[in-house]
Amino acid sequence: MPEKPNVDDVLNKYGAKIEKQIGTVGQSKIDYSREYTIFKEEMAPDLTRYEKWCHSLGSIIKIKISSKEEEKVKKFVNISHLEIEPWQALNLSVMVFISVFLLSLFLSVGITLVTGVFPILFFFLMIILSLFLFYFVNGYPQRLANKWRLKASSQMVPAILYIVVYMRHTPNLEKAILFAAEHLQYPLALDFKKVFYDVSIGKFSTIKDSLDNYLEIWRDYSVEFIESFHLIESSLFEPDEARRISSLEKSLQVVLDGVYDKMLSFSHGVRTPMTNVYMLGVVLPTLGLALLPLASAMIGDLIKWYHIFILFNLIIPFFVFYLTDKIMLLRPGGHGETELLERNPLYERYKSRKHYTKALLICLPFFILGTLPLIFQYTPIPGLLGLERDYTFTQLGLGFLGNDLIFNFKQGVNGFTGPFGVGALFFSMLIPVGAALFFVISFRSKTKELIIERGKTKQLENEFNNSLFQLGNRIGNGVPPELAFGKIAESSKGLITEDFFRRVNYNITQMGMSVETAIFDKKRGALIYYPSELIATSMKILVEAAKKGLAIAALSLMSISEYVKNIQKITSRLKDLLAEIISDMKSNMTFLAPLLSGVVVGLAVMITSILNKLDILSEIGSAEAISGLGGNLGSITELFQVAKMIPPYHLQIMIGIYLIEVTFILTRTLVTVDSGEDKLQQISETGINLKRGATLYFITALITTIALFILSSIVLGNLV
Repeated sequence: MPEKPNVDDVLNKYGAKIEKQIGTVGQSKIDYSREYTIFKEEMAPDLTRYEKWCHSLGSIIKIKISSKEEEKVKKFVNISHLEIEPWQALNLSVMVFISVFLLSLFLSVGITLVTGVFPILFFFLMIILSLFLFYFVNGYPQRLANKWRLKASSQMVPAILYIVVYMRHTPNLEKAILFAAEHLQYPLALDFKKVFYDVSIGKFSTIKDSLDNYLEIWRDYSVEFIESFHLIESSLFEPDEARRISSLEKSLQVVLDGVYDKMLSFSHGVRTPMTNVYMLGVVLPTLGLALLPLASAMIGDLIKWYHIFILFNLIIPFFVFYLTDKIMLLRPGGHGETELLERNPLYERYKSRKHYTKALLICLPFFILGTLPLIFQYTPIPGLLGLERDYTFTQLGLGFLGNDLIFNFKQGVNGFTGPFGVGALFFSMLIPVGAALFFVISFRSKTKELIIERGKTKQLENEFNNSLFQLGNRIGNGVPPELAFGKIAESSKGLITEDFFRRVNYNITQMGMSVETAIFDKKRGALIYYPSELIATSMKILVEAAKKGLAIAALSLMSISEYVKNIQKITSRLKDLLAEIISDMKSNMTFLAPLLSGVVVGLAVMITSILNKLDILSEIGSAEAISGLGGNLGSITELFQVAKMIPPYHLQIMIGIYLIEVTFILTRTLVTVDSGEDKLQQISETGINLKRGATLYFITALITTIALFILSSIVLGNLV
């Protein structure tokens, strides 16, 4: 009597056969633990650098963290795959605060020993800066987690698409997730590998348990992603094939609808925070700068230029960064750009440091000319030239400009102060203009060609829906993919898609490549010329589905075509919703802010010129001047001490630097709001915005300075 077969033996026997027949990925055993760690080190260097700081500086002392705060930080750590303890993140921020605090204390003590006066305002501003740094470092895990979620959530729809298309013909959840992990980009690919990693190390017994645990991190952020996976899991238990396919298609629709609804809500709610950023971070600080020359003349030695530098070039930019950081935390994911630039032949040029070297050589004369007043102030060059330290235009052969001083240094308690002259201000304009020009030249050189290529890719994406539909029809009619690409190229003449399909067809017919190699080869594949996640997703699914048969490949392409149609419709609608906000903020950043800053520079020159003229009148004791002013001129000059005020030279440099910093911060915010995490677009837009803003600022500052200086000279000229 034959032995009754064991159920496990039967499953193992026929499971191996099925695995051999349907396996398209993961056919060999993979060391998920090792693969996960290697992939993390290669794709997430920012994480590993932060981890090293936490393990070194953050482990010097151990501060007890509250259980509530620990759970919160642990959540961010898990999302961003950081291998640190929550207390290490807190300790690192504390150590940064202590380091800056001690540095400011030592500097203050050193200044006290030299001058005999403790710099209270300097010490206070440095304490504020250390508090901002504490916030920045302490919130770094949250920012990493948010950056991770933004990047990962822009890949949610392709991830669901991969799994749905794979499970249409092979209802195996484990292999579908592995298929998605192998074909997705960082960081969602790392998340899916982590699902297998947790099973490999014994944290969970099944892929489903590990997946359900991973999905919990999206509970408060993207419920539609969780619902889609639950629908996918439920499809495995459907006895009817039609209902199983319907559940899979429903999961894709759920995530698409969720993305649209959340972005619609975000576009309506982001206007007020963006307006607050501009008013609190740009308008009010710039208006405050307009009062500084007069305030510093009244207060005297209490306000120095380095106080303004700490406040306007360090603390306020941190404040603007804080406000914009809060805005980006509000942005939902699921919509945005992803990058496939590494294989593009132009990518090596993009990574090159030669752009910065070339830009520095061009801009170096600007910096040298801009620092000439400081060179004349702190070196013996004037004596060598036979000039006094407070030499005039006439001494330099520029007497036609009037009797005012070109650099106008004032004799102070600790030496010469200044420069207060309008000539020095013109030199100072070259420093922020040179800095802006450096970034404009280097960023344009880095991104110009890649941006053009991306424009072609976007055009290809717009045309790709119809081409996919045709490709699906051809394959459905029994035409092999190797021949279908050539036929589609013939029927799409004059379009960008023609070039893509011709490249694929050329690689197949002339180079003897397979379909997969013709598309994805790292040196000659058609995809390297069109770095699009959408096209890559479509072609990967085509290649894998074709291994199951032409009918399945045709059906998969039809599904992708419908997906492309839906995602293009959503993207177009979201662009329309965000267009007004983006346009308003860009106008404020590149027009109103530079215009206002340039006017402030002119006002500073006018105030300085008036006070300087009054100081001269007080020295000569002109009776006509005193009677003309209708009061005691001596008391006015005692109240406003020109030698103790902040020179317009320093003020203009700080305004220009602040404008550059704000442009960097706001451009990063606008690109993230509009397109998600997109480094290439961010660099390109920063260069464009700096070019527009710096040009307008320079022209406005130059015109207002000349106009107000002449006006003040005419008004006060009759008093001498």
